[in-house]
Amino acid sequence: MHHKLLSVLLATVLTSGCSYLYRQPVFQGNLLEPTSVEQLQAGMDRQQVLALLGTPSISDPFHHDRWDYTATERVGRRDQTQIKNLTVYFDNDKVVRWEGESFPERDAQLSRDVIRYYGPNLNPDDRKRRRQ
Repeated sequence: MHHKLLSVLLATVLTSGCSYLYRQPVFQGNLLEPTSVEQLQAGMDRQQVLALLGTPSISDPFHHDRWDYTATERVGRRDQTQIKNLTVYFDNDKVVRWEGESFPERDAQLSRDVIRYYGPNLNPDDRKRRRQ
């Protein structure tokens, strides 16, 4: 009886500990690159903005003159979710202004975090050598 209780207790502790150790960052929405946002110019048409930033997260049918690009980031299960919103305003289908912010460049930071979160990745050539 004690062995069963001990094994159940051990399994519970091990599985609950995973939530404290495993912290995968979760990004959702439009992750805009700052270099793309910097290229926005007054007078651009909607097609140019689509080519530059992609499809907006929110295209409100009641406000045809604005597009919202929204992105969220959450690391871990208990951390606060950060929300970034960039709004592009149009007049006669031309950009007149934009406001808000986007997440800064994350490529280098995400590359470092991947190793921290998941361990080092092997080069495909290294995997072949290890199998031989």
